[in-house]
Amino acid sequence: MTIELIRLHRLNIPLVRPFRTSFGTEVVRDVILVEAVSSDGIHGWGECVTMSWPGYSYEYSDTAIDVITRHLLPALSEISDDNDPLAVRSDVWLRQQSMSLAAYFGAGRSHVPSGVSVGIPTSESVVELLDEVEGYIDAGYRRIKLKIEPGWDREPVAAVRGRWPDIPLQTDANQAYLRSDAAHLASFDEFGLLLHEQPLHEEDLYGHVLLSEACATPICLDESIHSVASADSAIHFGATSIINIKPARGGGYITAQEIHDLCLSRGIPVCAANLALAALPGFTLPGDTSASNRYYKVDVTEPFVLQDGGLSVPTGPGIGVDPIPEVLADLTVWSQELRPA
Repeated sequence: MTIELIRLHRLNIPLVRPFRTSFGTEVVRDVILVEAVSSDGIHGWGECVTMSWPGYSYEYSDTAIDVITRHLLPALSEISDDNDPLAVRSDVWLRQQSMSLAAYFGAGRSHVPSGVSVGIPTSESVVELLDEVEGYIDAGYRRIKLKIEPGWDREPVAAVRGRWPDIPLQTDANQAYLRSDAAHLASFDEFGLLLHEQPLHEEDLYGHVLLSEACATPICLDESIHSVASADSAIHFGATSIINIKPARGGGYITAQEIHDLCLSRGIPVCAANLALAALPGFTLPGDTSASNRYYKVDVTEPFVLQDGGLSVPTGPGIGVDPIPEVLADLTVWSQELRPA
């Protein structure tokens, strides 16, 4: 397989409402789509999931473009055959084999239950939060994740739990707390939460061990998990009992599957936001696999629609979806064509 052309498409996709976390507030999704064209005319697609600024991650979109251009693109010329890992990791290769990403993983489910992530209202109004959560529950979402930060935590969690005593409910702090907040976070045990997601800084594994000892509520890590080794360490030392697998943080879907396999062997539940990945057997908790209309005023592909509390796993070749050309053109704010050496 030979890649003859790479196109980078930078899009600004308007959100249906501002999405606020402890890191900041987004009103558009700044995203880079990578289009690869093979010598036999197959078009493959990938998404670079960096943000426009180095907050959630030290990587951000401008640096990602530089890395793609200076380092990843030259590596394409080194692909020797279709068994090369660089080839197997690509959507082009899967489409060439007429194989879906889910089939490549060996996923056994065709439908994945959906959870939804609820940002901090810009008004910090509990009433507004309850109205938003009610809409998601009425739509059929199976799990509610509340973004929290110091000063916005117990009151909204208590309000949601009070209104819906039985809905699976969790928090996500995006690293906003300190070790000294352990007793405060332990007080959330009364709400019967599924988990606390990433309460402390991503490098503070020992702090998460201490928090796991202080809280009856399970601790889940995602931003701390960069590799199979980091997942193994976090599990071994007791820093986490649940992992939210983020393929981009671990270097891609091959590593994500290896983390899944590790967790499955250790009896550690996992969740993920990718449908093909979440169809694997270890994904026993609903991830943030939300419908397109949860976030976007218009999606760049045919929209994903919530049905029976979940989403269907794409079965087409590769990732199973393609950008709609006219929508892609409308949302694109910058593009560039590159050719491997």
